[in-house]
Amino acid sequence: MASLDTPPRPRRRPAWAGRNYTLLTAAAITTSLGSNGALIASAFAVLEAGGDAGDVGLVAAARTLPLVLFLLIGGAVADRLPRHRVMVAANTLNCLSQAAFAWVVLTGDARLWQMMLFTALCGTGQAFFNPAAEGMLMSSVGPEQAGRAFALFRMAMHGAAIGGAALGGVMVAAMSPGWVLAVDAAAFAVAGALRAFLDVSHIPAREGSGGLLSDMREGWKEFVGRTWLWAIVLQFSVVVAVVGAAESVYGPLVARDELGGARPWGIALAAFGVGTLGGAFLMMRWKPRRLLLAGTLCVFPLALPSAALAVPLPVTGLCAVMFVSGIAIEVFGVAWMTAMHQEIPEEKLSRVSSFDWFGSVAMVPLATAVAGPVESLVGRSSALWGCSALVVLVTALVLLVPDVRNLRLRVAPKEIRAHDGAPAARTGVSADAESPVGGLG
Repeated sequence: MASLDTPPRPRRRPAWAGRNYTLLTAAAITTSLGSNGALIASAFAVLEAGGDAGDVGLVAAARTLPLVLFLLIGGAVADRLPRHRVMVAANTLNCLSQAAFAWVVLTGDARLWQMMLFTALCGTGQAFFNPAAEGMLMSSVGPEQAGRAFALFRMAMHGAAIGGAALGGVMVAAMSPGWVLAVDAAAFAVAGALRAFLDVSHIPAREGSGGLLSDMREGWKEFVGRTWLWAIVLQFSVVVAVVGAAESVYGPLVARDELGGARPWGIALAAFGVGTLGGAFLMMRWKPRRLLLAGTLCVFPLALPSAALAVPLPVTGLCAVMFVSGIAIEVFGVAWMTAMHQEIPEEKLSRVSSFDWFGSVAMVPLATAVAGPVESLVGRSSALWGCSALVVLVTALVLLVPDVRNLRLRVAPKEIRAHDGAPAARTGVSADAESPVGGLG
């Protein structure tokens, strides 16, 4: 028997990090390590099979297209069924599709249509997984620690992404890309097993509804009924598209022609990754009262990388700009997740998240497709300055929306929590005398 004087063991995790949050974070780290290496491996798999840059683009598009097509359905399904089951099913599809991709690459007989098919299946899995995962994460913590929890989660994700990309690059150089894809398949299997142990007993049972289309319409009403929500989603449909075009199309070209090759561009992207870690660390300690105002002001620095490439700045200047933009996007990201957690009813989180995801990715294929023709028409420097101008313009327009400027962080009273640390209810009181904008209805 232990002595009565034996000091209690120190907690290995914060009191608010319950079972679900811990499992979700561990699973996300696992898949992020595998997936970021697989992104590199898939491109080299196409090239080693005799493909060219256009074929690489086709495989990338094969992943994005089903993501856009099925996101809204995925959100409705995740709010209709237990979210952890949707996540496990999606992970199973991802595991099988990546394993098949790895097999055809390792056997040396990979065809373009096969690689596009397996990548499309993986994108389909992500379309169902993303809304379910976001809803599950938001239901795993209470309002008082939401910002800190989301910041820590994103910091872990970004750290794993940096490590996964670095490890994937080394593995691709040392062995066949097929082995990196096989590791990704195994990562999905491990993550799916972890997510199977999520506890959903604290989540109220879903009420019966008129069907999937009815659920989607209800999610749409929730989405369009909040001005701050659809305004920022529209803003980011432009921001993500132009930033994505600048970084995926123009950035490598500027690096090749002006900065000395791929290595400086890789260093700049690494600086962005380090910045995201810094931004997440900052948001673990800072709780801005006006969530969306603080977050939206931090979108303006996302115009800097395109401007730096337009000049172009030397590598040190570009890295500094990328680092600052990494911090800025994390401040926005945590503020956005906290606002969603605070304002959207739990039973509609996945549907609303699906509209958010849809807005973020819908214009990316178009932007990357027209990046080349726009460069030919106006020149690369002018195209990059145009990307910067669009980011500034749409962000300034969003600041004209009163709800974006005025939505405030609410301070919740102490809650009765379920055994896994998740809140039993999501009630709260305003931190200010004013009523919060866009309440829970």
